[in-house]
Amino acid sequence: MNYDMGPEAAALRHELRSLIKAHVPPDFLGAFTDDPRDLEVAQRFCRTLAARGLLCMAWPPEFGGRGASPWEQTIVREEMWAHHEPRGAQYMGVNWVGPSIMRYGTDEQRRKHLPPIARGEVIWCQGFSEPNAGSDLASLQTAARRDGEGWRISGQKVWTSYAGMAQWCFLLARTARTERKQDGITVFLVSMEDPAIEVRPIKSMLGPHHLNELFIDGLWASDADVLGPLHGGWKVVQEVLAFERVGIARYARCERLLKAAPIVLGDQWDELPEELRARWARMLVQCRRARLLAYRSVALQSSGRVQPADAAGYRIAVTRLDQESAEVLMEIIGLAGAELAAPARDDLVRFRRAVEDHWRYAQASTVASGAIEMQKILLARHLRSEAWSAL
Repeated sequence: MNYDMGPEAAALRHELRSLIKAHVPPDFLGAFTDDPRDLEVAQRFCRTLAARGLLCMAWPPEFGGRGASPWEQTIVREEMWAHHEPRGAQYMGVNWVGPSIMRYGTDEQRRKHLPPIARGEVIWCQGFSEPNAGSDLASLQTAARRDGEGWRISGQKVWTSYAGMAQWCFLLARTARTERKQDGITVFLVSMEDPAIEVRPIKSMLGPHHLNELFIDGLWASDADVLGPLHGGWKVVQEVLAFERVGIARYARCERLLKAAPIVLGDQWDELPEELRARWARMLVQCRRARLLAYRSVALQSSGRVQPADAAGYRIAVTRLDQESAEVLMEIIGLAGAELAAPARDDLVRFRRAVEDHWRYAQASTVASGAIEMQKILLARHLRSEAWSAL
């Protein structure tokens, strides 16, 4: 399979890599660490990308983009994830919050929310999962009740990434009790600065800023804060999740780390067990498989035919790749000696830190954004439906 997208794509990759080299420190491992300077690096870099029209390049020009193809945006996505996502939390606003507002938002919502995202000035979080509604998201209990000309929202959310730094939240709440639990859910666009929202960080090995609980007590939202049809938020969410699951190019980071291993180890690479090097080669093959599934979903999105099941196959493959490649890489660095001369020794130290960071994040990859078990169920239902249709 030839993944070459042509000279224009190569030029875009070169531009992105040059910007990363110029503006992102070589030991950068993401925005969400114990060092607040890492978040500052990401925020500055987002503004740099935005100034060059690279942050939201696939958006229409009237919304702050360049009208680029989804394939050009895919290149941006791959380069960002390969280099530990120097956009920080901005991918959320770029990949699916912004497009959702474009598709379902009012003119006022578009004027209010899209320009700050396009300029890289605002961080969004998503208020989806709850203590009793994670993989079964339709069981959410956060309730919005009519109060005059608006809504009062109360409930609890959990595993809310970026809530401690976000200015806005893409919040799901139940606005009606219906026989079918997927009905009666509404999307609200709410300010995280409202005192009715309390954020409590969840400490984990992923870093202090990443995961949070939200406690919502009597949050006021007007009808102007409702995105899409009232009680019709489930359709919006299904589209959102399909874009989110394809929008994270995990395979690009896996491939970059795997390809770096023999370069960093030098002569030590040939001393590794043959079985380990064979597993390393299989991981590279799985990177290509995940990339192919991602490209298939991008092609479907380009034609407007993407369905949640289309993203499920990719999601299953790439999260398995995430974890299995992390295990192989950890074994490789475990066997690598420290008797390298500088600067090769410094490269090995930097590589070891990158692999360890990748391993930590990989542990949650089959749970975050929809558990792999739910992705398998979703895909199985789709295949069963296709089989019945063919009879």
